Amino acid sequence: MNWDTIKGNWNQLTGEAKSQWGKLTDDDVQEAAGDREKLVGKIQERYGIAKDEAERQVDEFAAKQ
Repeated sequence: MNWDTIKGNWNQLTGEAKSQWGKLTDDDVQEAAGDREKLVGKIQERYGIAKDEAERQVDEFAAKQ
């Protein structure tokens, strides 16, 4: 699924995002609003991981959708 589609369906995907990344708060997920870069940043912040690792996780999430 591409990011335009994910952004359009973000409200339906928030539960899946929160289950994948349990440390993300409701506010984090709402702020990301389907924006890939914002989501990567929030994951980096909450999990203390490198940007490339956060991007890899986000790409895997998108591929599963």
